Amino acid sequence: MTSVGSVRTFSADEGWGVIDGPDVPGGCWVHFSAIATDGYRQLTPGQPVSFRAEAVGQDGFAFRAAKVWTGDVEPPEAPKQHGTSVAYHSTLTLTFDDDPT
Repeated sequence: MTSVGSVRTFSADEGWGVIDGPDVPGGCWVHFSAIATDGYRQLTPGQPVSFRAEAVGQDGFAFRAAKVWTGDVEPPEAPKQHGTSVAYHSTLTLTFDDDPT
């Protein structure tokens, strides 16, 4: 479902908040990863937003936001990259000396 509402609260430190709207009684839980924008993803209390919600339980809320945007037009889905990751990657190699005895 696509809805229009406003941000009740959002904690940038914790990366989640709550959106209120007529189609999501009791509020809609939102994670920063659902915010459709480039760069740092954050919402401001009182900010008007459009969003798509799923009717699933999340941290005491009956709804969870699947996608949130601030403009009038829903942004397209970001293309999925296959075979590459922008996540941090590291490796650790352990070597042991032979036992001299």
